[in-house]
Amino acid sequence: MIKTFINAWKVKDIRAKMLYTLILIVVYRLGSFIPVPSVDGSKLGNMISQYDFLSFLNLFSGGSLNQFSIFAMGISPYITASIIMQLLTIAIPSLEKMAKEEDGQKKVEKITRIVGVVLALIQSVSIVVGLQSMGAQLIRSVDLFGTSGFGTFMNGLMPYIITGICCTAGTAFLMWMGERITEKGIGNGVSMLIFASIVSSIPQVVINLINGTFRIAPTTTGDLAYKWWYGIVVILFVLILIVGVIMVDKAYRRIPVQYAKRVVGRKLYGGQSTHIPLKANANGVMPLIFAMTILQVPAMIGQFWPNSGFYKFVSTYLSPNTTNVAGNIIYYLLYALLIVGFAYFYSSITFNPVEISKNLQQNGGFIQGIRPGRPTSDYLKQKSGRLTLFGAIFLMAIAIIPTVLLKILGIKVLSSFGPTSILIMISVSLEIADQLDSLMVARTYKGFLN
Repeated sequence: MIKTFINAWKVKDIRAKMLYTLILIVVYRLGSFIPVPSVDGSKLGNMISQYDFLSFLNLFSGGSLNQFSIFAMGISPYITASIIMQLLTIAIPSLEKMAKEEDGQKKVEKITRIVGVVLALIQSVSIVVGLQSMGAQLIRSVDLFGTSGFGTFMNGLMPYIITGICCTAGTAFLMWMGERITEKGIGNGVSMLIFASIVSSIPQVVINLINGTFRIAPTTTGDLAYKWWYGIVVILFVLILIVGVIMVDKAYRRIPVQYAKRVVGRKLYGGQSTHIPLKANANGVMPLIFAMTILQVPAMIGQFWPNSGFYKFVSTYLSPNTTNVAGNIIYYLLYALLIVGFAYFYSSITFNPVEISKNLQQNGGFIQGIRPGRPTSDYLKQKSGRLTLFGAIFLMAIAIIPTVLLKILGIKVLSSFGPTSILIMISVSLEIADQLDSLMVARTYKGFLN
């Protein structure tokens, strides 16, 4: 991978794409330190660890929520909006028809942006309103005009209006930034922003790991007690995850395809053998992100009524950090079911066996032992379904088993930086490396033809 980056950096066009992406990520990180004037971020930062919903947003916003900066909501509202629109596309025939048209896709993307902006507004205001109603003094008291006698500016509805405007503008800017990275940079824009957010938390995780490993515990003899096994378990845990994710990500199921010989004029075409590569985990991390986002929606709604029975129910039964055993079981069971459901859902969107079967038949290709047409599409659907199930089970194992084990062992250093974060980082890194390889190959072919 390092060699790929070095070789890509030597090419002017690819280097420009890499620099463009890097500049936008730097802008994103700088914006994460610009606070919203109406909210006391330091007080909010002390409360984030108490709420799973806030911890989730803080991770995906690169710590911006911890300071309640203009990017406090991150790109999460846009991800939620994408999920909603994809579900509606399947449920509403007219919307599905629109999405299949070229102009209709642009309209769907525009609606998704609008929904994302609305969700960012609702989400940002609901967090402040909910925590304020629980007694947290988050609103700053600022006298805008000094001693001129005009009074305090931050009162009434004004702090909530400022909060909503700033955070909504920040999310809209991130959506634009993500689209620019996808269009002119390297990798998928949304994935790159999430990747940058997670990577930015690595230094703090390392510090926590060192403090946890060499934590000094007072004893009656005055000796120093070191939890030497603490760091070893975490390092082994991370290495196993990295190796497992890379192996599965690079695994393919090759479907052999044979092209029949045909004579066109005086030339003979076809007669060659190739294969259709089906990835073992073609969906990547999207099912995980979708599942995590959906599970946070009840908590987001409950922020409006923090003292209600609904919020208490969500905190008890839909939270990974609840002390209720039944709540833990229900949460992880729902998490697993959502991962499987979104894996099949996302696979149905990205892989169309009927279209592949038609293309093979039109070009004289066939799978050995399978008749062209519907039998071929059914065969591809069957193979894709099995691989989707394998990928879903793999994602479930990665997301749930290590988290539960760390919880049993009492290791909390990776509480906000868990298996899902590691999986996202590795998947995005491999995606970037693959795209750079593709750009290098395309440039080589282009130079050869010229």
